[in-house]
Amino acid sequence: MSTPTDSTKVQKSDADWRSQLTPEQYRVTRRHGTERAYTSPLNAEKRSGTYTCVCCGAPLFRSETKFDSGTGWPSFYQPVSGGAVEDHEDRSLFMRRTENRCARCDAHLGHVFPDGPRPTGLRYCMNGTALNFEPDES
Repeated sequence: MSTPTDSTKVQKSDADWRSQLTPEQYRVTRRHGTERAYTSPLNAEKRSGTYTCVCCGAPLFRSETKFDSGTGWPSFYQPVSGGAVEDHEDRSLFMRRTENRCARCDAHLGHVFPDGPRPTGLRYCMNGTALNFEPDES
């Protein structure tokens, strides 16, 4: 898949997203679903590398910012850059939370909470289904 430049907004039809993604990836990223806790193999990923958007390939998080939050979802304390992830208000499930979406393609990634480690104090709690992992070359 070719990766568009950072300034390129990816827009596809619903049919295109459905054909590109697995049913679970589609449900989570395009329909704002949540995967079951402790089901993503990315929870146990310890190699150095970059976590990218499963929909468009945009770099989202670096392994150096990943930590074990004990929640069952891959967690990070900051995105790879200030413009990689966009915040959106989420008032579903009778709660008020901050949803995170890929800035390039609007894929639902997860939510951010103010209970993470230093230096940011944030916990980006991501659906592993929404991410791919690209290990650094050794």
